[in-house]
Amino acid sequence: MTGAVLLVDDDRPVREALVQTLELADWQVRAAGSFIEAKDHIARDYPGVILSDIRMPGRDGFHLLAHARQVDADLPVILLTGEGDIPMAVKAMGEGAFDFLEKPCAPEQLLTVLGRALKNRALVLENRRLKAQLETGDPAARLIFGTSALVDALRRSVRQAARAGTEVLVSGPPGAGVSKVAEVMHLMSGSAAGPFVKRAAAGMEPQALAEALERAQGGTLFLDEVGALPEMARYALLDRLEAGTGVRLIAGTTADLAEAARAGAFNADLFYRLEVMHVRIPALSERPEDIPVLFRHYVAQAAEQAGIPAPEITPDHLAALMAQDWPGNARSLMSAAMRFVLGMPDEVAEAAGLGLAEQMARVERALLVAALGRQNGRAAEAARALQLPRKTFYDKLARYGIRPEEYRRGGQG
Repeated sequence: MTGAVLLVDDDRPVREALVQTLELADWQVRAAGSFIEAKDHIARDYPGVILSDIRMPGRDGFHLLAHARQVDADLPVILLTGEGDIPMAVKAMGEGAFDFLEKPCAPEQLLTVLGRALKNRALVLENRRLKAQLETGDPAARLIFGTSALVDALRRSVRQAARAGTEVLVSGPPGAGVSKVAEVMHLMSGSAAGPFVKRAAAGMEPQALAEALERAQGGTLFLDEVGALPEMARYALLDRLEAGTGVRLIAGTTADLAEAARAGAFNADLFYRLEVMHVRIPALSERPEDIPVLFRHYVAQAAEQAGIPAPEITPDHLAALMAQDWPGNARSLMSAAMRFVLGMPDEVAEAAGLGLAEQMARVERALLVAALGRQNGRAAEAARALQLPRKTFYDKLARYGIRPEEYRRGGQG
């Protein structure tokens, strides 16, 4: 594991030797010969580790440790000690040092301790980022997780629909979080001060619909799986919408309502009224780059619920996660995170034990599928987006048995 390290040592030959060792191991090293040289590089958002000698003229390693902890108490500081300095180093550990190493230190031991400190730093910064995201005033940013272009577009659509104040149809594959997106939309809308009432549409009679609308007055009514709304309730809902309800209506579906309306299985008039604005949630298979962010969030959440420390998530495990199709989307990823925290057997964990070639093949297949999903099954555009020659792209599709037409969304674009 490599990353950034701030190295502080007044002994130039020792400092240069350490720089060489670290750079050969692909660490990004910033070297300083004193506390004064080093202190301006210590910041709360510093993504790396501090490695400092204890004995230096003027302000020594203890001063550096105290300054680092004042800037950020979670910044890992590793102290280098001479043989006679070990009692001092133990004292420094009590004052917040991450670890200490006795000079001369074997490169393997140095790199191991630095790697452990960097993992700790990365976890602290990720937790802070998630906490800041949760505390921001923008519900779309704090509640819809992901860093992909597709999720950015989803957030923009949610914000736009929330401002519009009209009926909205939210669609997505099973487990993608249709209900959650509807609630975020409510929080961002002019109805946010009113109630958010969620009802399953299946089996709902006109009287139950009227009661739900009454309860949601001044707020939002979310009808989950609106395609399953019984026929009489559909007509009643259309009548109420035409007359005005005093309620913001959001309808959710995992089915293709456009196709159902064309086939006569769902009222076309109601469909077009609900689809004044349409927000579509992409499947995880379309955006595998979001899987590590989501999985880390779900692991932290599951560990907190279980009251146990979150286990380390290895790069191999994340690669195996990205190689899965996840037909159950976020819901199944959340279940996998809970099993991971509880140490239960998991197919993903088994996949993490595969050879590099098989893991890379799974990730490559996932990226091909994601590109096709983003381009609505258009192979030429997907090849261009991946910067692949068309023949190479089609060869890869054939190798993995991928059919572009299976990733066309029809009327659900």
